[in-house]
Amino acid sequence: MKQWIKRVFLVVISSILFLMVYLFYEMNRGESSEDKQQVVNVFTARHYQIDNEIFREFTKQTGIQVNEVKGTAEELVERMKREGKGSSADLFIAVDGGALNFAKQSGVLQPITSEIFLRNVPEEWRDPDNYWAGIATRSRVIVYAKDRVNPDQLSTYEDLTSELWKGKVLVRSASSLYNQSLLASFIELYGESEAEKWAEGIARNLSRDPEGGDRAQAKAIAAKVGDVAIMNTYYIGQMSASPDPEEREIVENLGVLFPNQQTTGAHMNISGIGLAKHTPNKDNALKLAEFLTSSEGQTMLTQGSYEFPVNGEANMPEMLKNWKNFKQQPVDIASLGRFHKQTKEIFERVGWK
Repeated sequence: MKQWIKRVFLVVISSILFLMVYLFYEMNRGESSEDKQQVVNVFTARHYQIDNEIFREFTKQTGIQVNEVKGTAEELVERMKREGKGSSADLFIAVDGGALNFAKQSGVLQPITSEIFLRNVPEEWRDPDNYWAGIATRSRVIVYAKDRVNPDQLSTYEDLTSELWKGKVLVRSASSLYNQSLLASFIELYGESEAEKWAEGIARNLSRDPEGGDRAQAKAIAAKVGDVAIMNTYYIGQMSASPDPEEREIVENLGVLFPNQQTTGAHMNISGIGLAKHTPNKDNALKLAEFLTSSEGQTMLTQGSYEFPVNGEANMPEMLKNWKNFKQQPVDIASLGRFHKQTKEIFERVGWK
C-alpha cells in the first residue's frame, strides 16, 4: 500500500514539475513573441534625415522600434540573398526603380497585400505584381545660372549636347544610379544608338570631370565652373530650405527647367519600398509601409525631403506645388533597371567618367 502511495505521489510531483516547466516555456515564448512584434528592420539605401524623423513618429504612435541597416541597394540585396530565410530584413528601400526591380528579380521580395498601402500608392508608381511601390518621386531636370543663361536657349536634354554648351555642362559621375536610369530611359525611348549619341555629346561638353553629388553641381554653377547642370529636383528644394545661408543664396540665382515638355517629357524616378521575402516581422513591416504612404507620413516626407509625394492627399511645399504640373516621360519605371548594364558600357565608351 505504501509503495502504491509512493508511486502515485511521484507521478503527481512529476506531473506538476512538467506542467511548471511547460508553463514557464510558454510564458517566455509569449514574451519573446511580444518583444519581437515591437521591432521592424529596414534595409535602406536612403540617407535622408527626414526618414529618421518619420521613423521616430511611427515609433511614437505604435511603440514599434525601427532599426535601420544602411548600404547601397546592391549590397543590401546581396546580403538578403546570402542570409536567406535567416535574414532579419523586413522592408527594403531604394532610391531607384531599377534597383527595386533588381531586388524583385533577385527573389528577395514578396508581394505587398495590404489594401491600405495599395490604396495609398497609385498604380503608376507600383510594380505590376505589387512586389514594390514608390514612396516618393523626383524629376531629373536642367538647372542653370540665371545671370549667364537665357532659358529660351534650353528646352530639351538634347540641347545640352550642342556646341553652345561646350565646356559649360556639369553632372555627377557615370556610377550614379540617377544618371544610369536617365540614360536607360533614352534607350527605352530612342534606342541604344541615339542614347549613346546623347551621352557622347554630354561627355564632350562637360566643364570638368564629374565629381560630387547633385548639390555639388549647383555649387559649381555658383562658382562659375559651369553654367548648366543635370540635377534631381529635390536638391533645389532642400537647398532653398537649408540652414546654410550660402546654399539658400545659391538657389536664388538658379533657374529650373523641366526638359522635353513639347516632346517626350521630363525623366522621372522613385524612391520605393519592398516587403522582404523572409520578413520576421511582417505585420509591423506592413504597418510601417502603410504609415510611410499615408497622408501624414507623405506630408512629413515631402516637407522634409522636397520629393514629390505619391499620395495625393499629402501637403506639398509651395515650390513643389508650383512645379507639379509638368509632362513626364512615358517610361515604365520598372524597365529602367534592365538597361543599367548597357548604360555602364555606354558611359565607358564615350568617356563619361
